[in-house]
Amino acid sequence: MSEIQTSEGAETRIHPSAVVEDGAVLGAGVEVGPFCHVGPQVVLGDGVRLVSHVAVAGRTTVGPRTRIYPFASIGHPPQDLKYRGEDSTLTVGADCQIREGVTMNPGTAGGGLATVVGDGCAFLANSHVGHDCRVGNHVVFSNNVMLAGHCQVGDYAILGGGAAVIQFARVGPHAFVGGLSGLENDLIPYGMAVGNRAHLSGLNIIGLQRRGFSREEIHALRRAYRLLFALEGTLMERVEDVAAEFDQHPIVQEILAFIREGGKRSVCTPREAPGAA
Repeated sequence: MSEIQTSEGAETRIHPSAVVEDGAVLGAGVEVGPFCHVGPQVVLGDGVRLVSHVAVAGRTTVGPRTRIYPFASIGHPPQDLKYRGEDSTLTVGADCQIREGVTMNPGTAGGGLATVVGDGCAFLANSHVGHDCRVGNHVVFSNNVMLAGHCQVGDYAILGGGAAVIQFARVGPHAFVGGLSGLENDLIPYGMAVGNRAHLSGLNIIGLQRRGFSREEIHALRRAYRLLFALEGTLMERVEDVAAEFDQHPIVQEILAFIREGGKRSVCTPREAPGAA
């Protein structure tokens, strides 16, 4: 224990039953509760609290004031059969809540060797962040959410309880995935997807209102949404039409940029809409 690095400032407290390996770096005011295990390459920022029975391993960095609850497994080797022990990282931001039984895996050689979670996120009990994922700020995973490898989740997105997101899928900022949904396509920013398999069911209007978007912004989004997912033409033709009509609306342009960027998955569409070809 003599080689554990701690910062000056508020007292760092380690319960006698906890194991903190030599080489771990603990910030000021860190609390390591009963029966926790902290690996030798772990960095815990100022004010991090491991409540009890938490295991943090690998090259994992946890941001300031994040709280991790019992039986969470953070930074252990990814659940990828191609993983061969390569050095990879998991970075968790500041002010996150990581509840009971949550699992988060570091990256792999096939995905850039890094998994990154932003600030102010809440991961409720038994949710999972797979290898090589990028999760934005202020994201909420409800209980038992399953995020497969290589996914991207934008700021302020919410995933309902038991939702599953297929590998390489993207969930845009301010989007909402309904509980028990199986998302196998990209979900546009501000969109809402429900069902198994999930379809685009509209805009996340309640989320937009809670985030303080104006009535005018929401009305513009609604008009753009109707045009984007009309029955005429292809999706990319409609994207160009909407781009011209809403060139002064940044949040509409954000959706269009998301679609244009593309990815390994097609775009999630309404049930009555044509395919995303």
